[in-house]
Amino acid sequence: MIVIYDTLTKQKRPFEPLEKGKIKMYVCGMTVYDYCHIGHARVMVAFDVILRYLRFKGYEVTYVRNITDIDDKIIARAKEQHQTVFELTKRFIDALQEDEKKLKVLPPTSAPRATDWISSMIQMITTLIEKGHAYLSSTGDVNYAVQTFKEYGKLSHKHLEDLQAGARVDVNEEKRSPLDFVLWKQAKPDEPAWLSPWGEGRPGWHIECSAMSTAELGEHIDIHGGGFDLQFPHHENEIAQTEAATGKPFVNTWMHVGFVNVNEEKMSKSLGNFFTIRDVLTVYPAEVVRYFLLSSHYRSPINYSTETLNNAKAALSRLYLALRDLNIRLSSKPAGDYESRFTDKMDDDFNTPEALAVLFELAREINQAKSEGKTAQAETLASELKRLGALLGLLEQDPAAFLQGEVKGLSSDEIEHLIQERHLARDAKEWSRADAIRTQLSDGGVILEDKDGKTTWRRQ
Repeated sequence: MIVIYDTLTKQKRPFEPLEKGKIKMYVCGMTVYDYCHIGHARVMVAFDVILRYLRFKGYEVTYVRNITDIDDKIIARAKEQHQTVFELTKRFIDALQEDEKKLKVLPPTSAPRATDWISSMIQMITTLIEKGHAYLSSTGDVNYAVQTFKEYGKLSHKHLEDLQAGARVDVNEEKRSPLDFVLWKQAKPDEPAWLSPWGEGRPGWHIECSAMSTAELGEHIDIHGGGFDLQFPHHENEIAQTEAATGKPFVNTWMHVGFVNVNEEKMSKSLGNFFTIRDVLTVYPAEVVRYFLLSSHYRSPINYSTETLNNAKAALSRLYLALRDLNIRLSSKPAGDYESRFTDKMDDDFNTPEALAVLFELAREINQAKSEGKTAQAETLASELKRLGALLGLLEQDPAAFLQGEVKGLSSDEIEHLIQERHLARDAKEWSRADAIRTQLSDGGVILEDKDGKTTWRRQ
């Protein structure tokens, strides 16, 4: 049985879907006013692996990951760049889809955009007003009255009384409490707006996910996830809105992905220490970045640095080296007990670092079989390695293609030409020339391996 750490109860619990064999999962997606950074990539990849694994276990998963395409940041950025909001968001939605495709992130079942669900948001806000959980201010904004939801703070484990005591005095006299948050904003000049019972305006950020998740998946869902920073106030507000509106429990299991740190400091745009996915992919192959993101448990913080990326590159290369020079026929039949050991780790709150450790044990057995000339055994084990690696979105390339990927300053044709020159030099017993070529290639990041009269190469 799969056990998952639930943020709400702060413990691992056996996972049981609301409907046998089916799972409804919602993940808060990106606000599209800029390119996605490596923190976004971690959320994408973490839930992609969760999706892959749940499907492998036989579940029918409906996976919804929204896109926020209207908010203050988007409006401000569009003005800065002299674009319409639609032009800006389309550009960054296209970029988001390009990034996730490179990282081998499977597309969600649905990717609703906030602006397509305005009517659902208006309907939910109307219900909240009717039930006494929201009120219209004299400025035209509609606010949620936090004090009307007695369980406010249960996800982040904050007490309402403590939050009220610690809140700053709000200069906005239109709010009954400084903790109250906006559900509908009155339109400002030259901003996108929609007609509502309260005049022209646009939704607040928090109401978007409540409306989209219930519209797409229903009032009670199995899993809701996102980055750790969304616990409070975003997900806390989602619970307050949704449960107040429906009168039902909202989510069975809450999952949150840990921060990406840069040189041991939290990555953030305010600190200027963030890296976009596309910038990182100009330096490292996408599969290396994906491996790096899976090398730590999804709930733990992970440190982004040149050293950790290089370690990921070296580790992934070791797995591909085990697969190299084998005629691999993929099979669905398990080889040995590796699948059961792998699934034991993944069943325990999707423990990818421990699952990767099983892959390395399998790679060692492949290498041992190769060294002993047991080719058939090595190929059977290699098929198992690729099959299990695919559950993590890894090891799907041709080994030679990965190991001989682009080397800065040297093309594949140039490398092959130099290797041929080295062969000719060795045949002519021009050892100094042969050694010089090996050194030239080594300086260019290419490692040569001579075996059985043949030379293979890979990047360093």
